[in-house]
Amino acid sequence: MEKYDRIGKGYDSTRSADPHILGRMADLMGSVKKARYLDVGCGTGNYTAGLQAKGYPMTGLDPSAEMIASARKKFPKIEWQLGKAENPGMPQESIQGVFAILTLHHWPDLKSAFRALDTILATGGRMLIFTSDPQQMAGYWLNHYFPDMMQSSIEQMPSLAKIKRGLTSTSLILQNTEDYTIRPDLRDFFLYCGKHRPERYLDPRIRNGISSFADLAHESEVAQGLTRLEKDIRSGQIDHIMQTYANGDGDYRFIVLEKPSSP
Repeated sequence: MEKYDRIGKGYDSTRSADPHILGRMADLMGSVKKARYLDVGCGTGNYTAGLQAKGYPMTGLDPSAEMIASARKKFPKIEWQLGKAENPGMPQESIQGVFAILTLHHWPDLKSAFRALDTILATGGRMLIFTSDPQQMAGYWLNHYFPDMMQSSIEQMPSLAKIKRGLTSTSLILQNTEDYTIRPDLRDFFLYCGKHRPERYLDPRIRNGISSFADLAHESEVAQGLTRLEKDIRSGQIDHIMQTYANGDGDYRFIVLEKPSSP
């Protein structure tokens, strides 16, 4: 868990629950039931706490001791557990809903994780995923400045087709998908947070909170890419680069899964 612990240091200086994303997650999950809800891959618990504030009785699960310790310190009234999606360590059908927010690309075995989460999810429950798709990521203008890093990021990101294949040994069904496009007022500085504000990537604190920069990037490429980016921002050339990568496929995606009730 070393890489998660490394990212966890200083994570909260640039990462917070974005109100718009939080609202859409609550809308897509649906009305609150009395049973527990799980935020798998919860990090330092920002979205977990935001969902709890909306009435969901939350438990946060993460493989990083560093992040769980931070979550417990910030939000002591919420239940936090150290663990992985592949082995959440919870009773069968004990969870009414599962949130998986920007975490699927960290799961080494999708099929195993989906089977485990299917086991603990109650009949009639939902699983809500917020992720990106390789096709969407190919449209990020970051590819112009950090091509190797982005290629590594794209390769580890499961496509919708791969997610569907991961569901084949479960009772979970794909109910709905909804594309999400980065808004200028985004408050959570994840990978494409600088879509409209490229100067954000010049801040090392923001890069350190993004797993692609913190774990997948080579220092030489980042240094060269930042030099080019800063030059293009000053000259205005960045506007042309951004327009070149404009696309209508969305930047991220909400995926709603359901565990159907027995007929």
